[in-house]
Amino acid sequence: MKLWAGRFAKEADQRVNDFNSSISFDARMYKQDIQGSMAHATMLRETGIITHEDAREIVKGLKGILADLESGALAFDPDAEDIHMFVEAELTARIGDAGKRLHTARSRNDQVALDIRLYLRDQIDEIAALVKQFAATLCDLAEQHVDTVMPGYTHLQRAQPITFGHHLMAYGQMMLRDLDRLQAAKQRMNVMPLGSGALAGTTYPLDRRLTARLLGFDSVSQNSLDGVSDRDFCIDLAAAISTIMMHLSRFSEEVILWCSWEFKFIELDDAFATGSSIMPQKKNPDITELIRGKTGRVYGDLMTLLTMMKGLPLAYNKDMQEDKEAIFDAVDTVKLCLTTVIPMTQTMRVLKENMRLAAAKGFINATDCADYLVKRGLPFRDAYKITGQLVALCMEKSTTLEELPLSQYRQLCGLFDEDVYAAIRLETCVNGRMVEGGPAPAMVEKQISELREKLAAYSQS
Repeated sequence: MKLWAGRFAKEADQRVNDFNSSISFDARMYKQDIQGSMAHATMLRETGIITHEDAREIVKGLKGILADLESGALAFDPDAEDIHMFVEAELTARIGDAGKRLHTARSRNDQVALDIRLYLRDQIDEIAALVKQFAATLCDLAEQHVDTVMPGYTHLQRAQPITFGHHLMAYGQMMLRDLDRLQAAKQRMNVMPLGSGALAGTTYPLDRRLTARLLGFDSVSQNSLDGVSDRDFCIDLAAAISTIMMHLSRFSEEVILWCSWEFKFIELDDAFATGSSIMPQKKNPDITELIRGKTGRVYGDLMTLLTMMKGLPLAYNKDMQEDKEAIFDAVDTVKLCLTTVIPMTQTMRVLKENMRLAAAKGFINATDCADYLVKRGLPFRDAYKITGQLVALCMEKSTTLEELPLSQYRQLCGLFDEDVYAAIRLETCVNGRMVEGGPAPAMVEKQISELREKLAAYSQS
C-alpha cells in the first residue's frame, strides 16, 4: 500500500502506478535522499520534536540502507513510487515505528526539492573538474605550438596568420567562462528548501538553519511556496551545460574540418576514430560528430525545463517530476562528451607543415603588406587598395606576395623596398602582433600562464 493511501478507498490502477512512478530515474539520488533524511532526523532530535532514541535508530537504519545499496545487498524496488518512498518504506520495515517518525514536519515536495539540489550540487563539481581538465589539456597542447603558424579564418576564408597555440587558447577562454557559469549556478542552487513543507511550512518548531549547516547550504529559502516550486536552479544548470556543449560543438566542428583531406591540419589517434564498413581508406571523426549531434539533445533538455515551468501556478505540480530526466540527461551527456574529448585532444597529431603551407597560400599577410605602406606615410585606405591590386596580380600570375618580384611591387607604389619581404613573412606577421591577447608567441605564453593561474584559483574556491 502507498504511504499516502489513507484517503483512498481502493488501490490505484497499475497503469497509474507505472505512469506516476519515478524511481526508474530518481533512484540515482539515493545518497542525497539519505543524507538529507539524516540531517532532518538530527534537527528533529535537537529541537525536541522526536526523541534522541528515535533519532539514533533512524540514523543507524539509514546508514544501513546506504551501505546495503552501495554493496548491492539491497536492490531498488521497481514498484516503489519514488526514491523517497522506497527509503522510508525500507527504513520502517527495518526499525519499526521510529521509521514512521522520520517524515514529521516534512513533505515529499520539500524533500525532492532538497534532494535534487544536493544531487546537482555534487554533479556541478564533477562537471567543473572535467571542464578544468579539458582547459588544462588545451594549455598543454598550446604550449607545444606557440610558434606553429596557421591561418586564422573569418567566414571560413583564410584571413590573417595566427598560431595553433593562439587558436587553442580561444577555447581555453571559453572553458574559463564555463567554469564561471557553473560556479554561479551552484551558488544560486545552494539554498535549502527543507522546512517549506508541502507549500505552507509547518507548525513544528524547526531549526531550518541547523539543517542547512549540516548539509552545507549557504542559506534557507525565504518563501515556502517558492521553496517547493522553484526549479530555476535546474534551468540555470541546463543553460550552463548548453553553453559548454556549444563550445565543445564548435571545437568539434573545427576538428572535423581539420581532419579532412581538404585541410589535413591534424590526424586523430586510431583509438579515437572509426572506419567505414565498405570504404577501407576512411578514418572518421565520429567522436566529434557525436558531440556536435548531442549538443542539440542538451538544448532540447533546456527547452523541456523552460516549457515545463512556463505555465505552472504555485506551488508544486506533478509536471515538475519531468525536471529530473531532462536535467539528468544534460548532466550525463556533458560528462560523457568531456570524458571523451579530453583524451582525443591529448592524443591527436598536429601536422605543422600543412598548417604553415595553408597559411602561405592564403594571402593572409595582405593586411601586413598594407601596414608596411602605412608605416611609410601612406593613408590606410590607399594602402589597402594597392595591396588588393597586388593580391589580384598574384592570383593572375599564380604566385604569392612573398614570391612577387620587387619591380612589380614598385610599379604600383614606389614606397616598397627590399625589406617588404621581411615585413610580410608569416612569422614576422605573427611575432609583431604583441598586443595583449594577440597571437605573438610571448602573448600566447602569457595567456597560457594566466589561464593556468585562474584554473588553480578556481580549484581553491
